[in-house]
Amino acid sequence: MPNPPDSSFPQRALADTPAEAQRAAELLRTPGALPLSPDEAACVVSHMRLVRFGAGSTLFREGDDTRVGYMLLVLEGEVSVDTSAVGSPYSVPISVLGPGSVIGEMAFLDGSARSATCRAISPVQAAGLSSRALEVLIERHPKVAAKLLISLGACIADRLRALNDQLQMYAQMTGDLQAEVARLRGGTR
Repeated sequence: MPNPPDSSFPQRALADTPAEAQRAAELLRTPGALPLSPDEAACVVSHMRLVRFGAGSTLFREGDDTRVGYMLLVLEGEVSVDTSAVGSPYSVPISVLGPGSVIGEMAFLDGSARSATCRAISPVQAAGLSSRALEVLIERHPKVAAKLLISLGACIADRLRALNDQLQMYAQMTGDLQAEVARLRGGTR
């Protein structure tokens, strides 16, 4: 797996740290992450690497199309996720994610540029899965890999639904603000 951007510490096989490997397997089994059986989670974890980021580090940068060959499972810490409006210098907060959250899965799966910027709010410890490790998982454990990919698809769908809810809220707020501005100007809308 290539070094993640701004990684503050060297990475190593997650299996080399049994406590972190166990934690990762448990987190993979939570409904908020990727609901896998204990054996499936252990199989996936055996292909992951442990990475750490200092507070303020950028884990992923929106638009980056050079480091898309991995995704992360947050083990400890909190990560802010935001995106920029096209042509605007302002970023829009999307969410704050903590332990059990999978990040970077969209670019990991389709190889496209990162769709959001993820920054460590606090020190973050994560388990990374590289594209090459996924290929090995597919070759050696195709059923586990298929379940992992289906779970990632469901995770992406859930995030898109949540983002749609946020967009509807922003649209309502924009409409309310426009109506108030029109009212203050003495016009009607």
